[in-house]
Amino acid sequence: MRTHFSPSQLTNPHLAAAEENLRACVHCGICTATCPTYVLLGDERDGPRGRIVMMQQMLEENATPSPETVLHVDRCLSCLACRSACPSSVDYARLVDASRIHIQTRYRRPMGDRLLRWLIAKLLPRPGLMRLSLAFAPLGRLLPGRLGAMARMSAKQKRRRSAAPVTPMPTVTRRVAIMPGCAQAVLAPEIDEAVARVLARRGIVLVPLAGAGCCGSLVHHLGRSEDAKAWARRAIEAFEQAKDCEAVLITATGCSAYLKDLEHVFAGDPVWQPRAAAFAAKAQDFLELATAQSAAPTRRLRVAWQAPCSLQNGLKLADAGRALLAGSGFDVLDIAEGHLCCGSAGSYSILQPEIAGQLRERKLANIAALKPDVIATANIGCLHHLTGQDAPPVVHLAELIDWAEGGATPAFLESRRRPE
Repeated sequence: MRTHFSPSQLTNPHLAAAEENLRACVHCGICTATCPTYVLLGDERDGPRGRIVMMQQMLEENATPSPETVLHVDRCLSCLACRSACPSSVDYARLVDASRIHIQTRYRRPMGDRLLRWLIAKLLPRPGLMRLSLAFAPLGRLLPGRLGAMARMSAKQKRRRSAAPVTPMPTVTRRVAIMPGCAQAVLAPEIDEAVARVLARRGIVLVPLAGAGCCGSLVHHLGRSEDAKAWARRAIEAFEQAKDCEAVLITATGCSAYLKDLEHVFAGDPVWQPRAAAFAAKAQDFLELATAQSAAPTRRLRVAWQAPCSLQNGLKLADAGRALLAGSGFDVLDIAEGHLCCGSAGSYSILQPEIAGQLRERKLANIAALKPDVIATANIGCLHHLTGQDAPPVVHLAELIDWAEGGATPAFLESRRRPE
């Protein structure tokens, strides 16, 4: 594509990266078949190719974006399936990130939308405030529209702690810092507990990363770049001060993929970009640490493997998750249209509940055809979004691996009578 950015615009490293990727795009349209919103809605403006045209015009003009442009950029899930499919290696993330920052700084949203986005940015990254909000979630569910959807999301998942048997662990050979994260610590703390036990059996001890909090991905995808940088600085400084930790881990794949891309958040910053790059080089995902071990679960389960978009298109570890489950004695089932997002996408299920709900229904219909005992995933967003009375049980794959290796029994199995 031809571009028309001014030389002064291209001094902005985010715009320069966007321009480079715009030039690489040949408008072939291969990406459209992989885009969940295009597949669902059939509107060119809700596919990567159409969005790229609108984002280019918005960024080049450096003006207040039109409501139409904002609507269709907002509908993007940032699943990055288009990036995986692109034969020209267009990094769509650089385009949509720059566009969201532009919209956040140049577009005045309606009051209700501003309030909702402010609440997401202030509540969800802070476990203490999120726990407090859960106490009022039953009342919030009576609210109309997206505020009600946010309250329903908060009240949906319950804590599912299980007592784990004490088992001998091998000698510690590696120390890895673990970030506390945000929503997962409130909605499903048992995930990190299972991860810790699985890695301990492999000689890896997890050390809480004191001083760190949310990774910042949630506010990053809202276009709140300064908030994202503030969270990232906390994490970087905390890891720089950590003693004897060779890597840093966060157990939600959406967060993990974001941390590995953290250098781009500080593009052009002579102080923080190199520090972010060093931090990103140390970021590890659970599936990079959890090497396969022979295991035999008490009950052989049919597991539908829901590989999150962040695992497929960011970390490129979807096959590793499948292999780990299969190697642990589970019958792993591949979901039809597995490349399509389930609709969670961070705060997307709150901001775009109708589209997110349709994508969830489509995903669950494909899963139901498999008749699985359980759905396994690797991201708290997918887990929380898919959980419901209309779905099979949903667990983090670490919980299944832990159970297969003699650890805690997942809650959904505790409530069922084992076959004789």
